[in-house]
Amino acid sequence: LSGEPNWMRRMIETHDAAAKASGARILFSCGFDSIPFELGVWFCQETARQTLGGPVPRVKGRVRDMRGGLSGGTAASGAATMAAIQKDPSLMAIMMSPFGLTPGFEGPPQPPGNAPADDPDVGPVSPFMMAVINTKNVHRSNLLMGHPYGRDFVYDEMTIGGQGGPGFTDLGSLPGGGPKPGEGPTKEEREAGYYDILFIGIAPDGRQVRVSVKGDMDPGYGSTSKMLAESAICLVNSPDVAGGVWTPGAALQGRLVERLQDHAGLTFAVEG
Repeated sequence: LSGEPNWMRRMIETHDAAAKASGARILFSCGFDSIPFELGVWFCQETARQTLGGPVPRVKGRVRDMRGGLSGGTAASGAATMAAIQKDPSLMAIMMSPFGLTPGFEGPPQPPGNAPADDPDVGPVSPFMMAVINTKNVHRSNLLMGHPYGRDFVYDEMTIGGQGGPGFTDLGSLPGGGPKPGEGPTKEEREAGYYDILFIGIAPDGRQVRVSVKGDMDPGYGSTSKMLAESAICLVNSPDVAGGVWTPGAALQGRLVERLQDHAGLTFAVEG
């Protein structure tokens, strides 16, 4: 489930070689961060191959709509990450780089996504709080698969709408900085949650593909639990996946898309 970039980078550097040698398969970020985004990009690129004749060098992730709450565990994890950076400012470089999880590889400059903007393809957009981890996992996925999207691949994530577009509850707006560990959305809130993410793939000649990934429950605490379970089952049923520290999308690709659609309430669809 982990989505803490600094810790993930340390685990990759510490354990990847041993996992490859032993055959152990380690998959991080098997929940809302970052499966819908990592596999959304994969699905967008597969669609581009089929309709445009090859992968595209530019994909935009755009959150169209989302309803979800925050748990105390996530709030505490975020606070711990910030505290670690204050103790060791060198960690900020990993946190801020889209290539923080691709040791040894640095791609081209990426859109910062840190301020409201006007996107010619969808209109006004605003920052998305999960982009800081999702973009890293998308680039790591590209690396692990041998750069099928190209070594010059550019990807960013924003929410559609100006300031206050769809997104998770803002920690700063909550009394006391948010829920405490053990607290989170109610059963009713989890079941009423959902998300709808658009991915736009853009070819060098301007042609586009558009696909969507949708989930039927609260992103973090309804949909995530199903994604975790399906990732585990899919991995058990995929003995051909070699040892190492993987992203779930790079390791399992279309097999996981199929399971998520059949069992986890996710929908992957081509929109044109």
